[in-house]
Amino acid sequence: MSTTTAGRLLAREEWRARAQAHEARADELTAGRRERRSRSAETDAVDDFLYDYYALRPGQLRRWHPGTGPEGAAGLDDAADAPQAQWRWYRTTPSGRVELDLAAFTADRGRALATSRRLLAAVQGRAPHLGCFGMHEWAMVYRSGGAVGGPTTGSASPLGRRHALPLRLGQAGTDAVVEGHALRCTHVDAYRFFTPGAAPRNALVPTRDTQAELDQPGCVHVSMDVLRHAVALGPACPGELLLDCFAAAREARVLDMRASPYDVTALGHEALPVETREGKVAYAQAQSAMAERTGPLRARLLAAADAAVDADVDADVDAVQEETR
Repeated sequence: MSTTTAGRLLAREEWRARAQAHEARADELTAGRRERRSRSAETDAVDDFLYDYYALRPGQLRRWHPGTGPEGAAGLDDAADAPQAQWRWYRTTPSGRVELDLAAFTADRGRALATSRRLLAAVQGRAPHLGCFGMHEWAMVYRSGGAVGGPTTGSASPLGRRHALPLRLGQAGTDAVVEGHALRCTHVDAYRFFTPGAAPRNALVPTRDTQAELDQPGCVHVSMDVLRHAVALGPACPGELLLDCFAAAREARVLDMRASPYDVTALGHEALPVETREGKVAYAQAQSAMAERTGPLRARLLAAADAAVDADVDADVDAVQEETR
């Protein structure tokens, strides 16, 4: 009975070279976070978001997995000394090959894998909507009173601002921008942080149940979510794809905060004033560019997810056939 993904075996020299290249790239991508953590109290509202919101650690990004799908491998040939041999959801065969045990992985994380697969498939092929102008971050501070706080009792909306950064236009100016725009947010994980005053202004009421229906590639949060899906795929996501998703998600986050009402110049980012006509045009162009960048990433993630699910289904068929002999 086979419970591993199809693909060629990687020789010792290849998997070591790929793992080392992956670790070096991960170290470069996470240098800022690791340096801030070493100084304890220092934070960056732009860069830290991906780690905090997606519960991600630099060490997690540093782990290279062969993965599944067209980019994946069946295992590591003659690699019993590979660190993967000691990692969760891997096993070593009698011949010394290290391979991903997809049956064990899907048994533990099948629900998360299925959710990501459904959302990825739903977004692919849809046209991007470019008319929201990043107003979701503005709606999260609408009439917030200027204080930085946590969730309001009984609601996911924040009592005050989520970040300890000044507002470019002040509270009154920020409120006026929200009141002068039609809110068209389609993403549940943005909408759920709208303040109580902003939520009724939105054209839609995104929920977890309608996420597959409403997610669309022009949404900056959908672009960031390629990282969420890569993490959900765990060892089924090839390491190179994980870091590609991280880099794209970070670019989307920078766009998100540049277009926000916050003043991010102290963090090294230039404001994108979406309250102006010129800013709206620039934001829509950036949205379109992000959709073009993340579309191929979603296709690669979907291929890895399909391969993981299909391989586990094949394993179940093999098991039934074995039992009926």
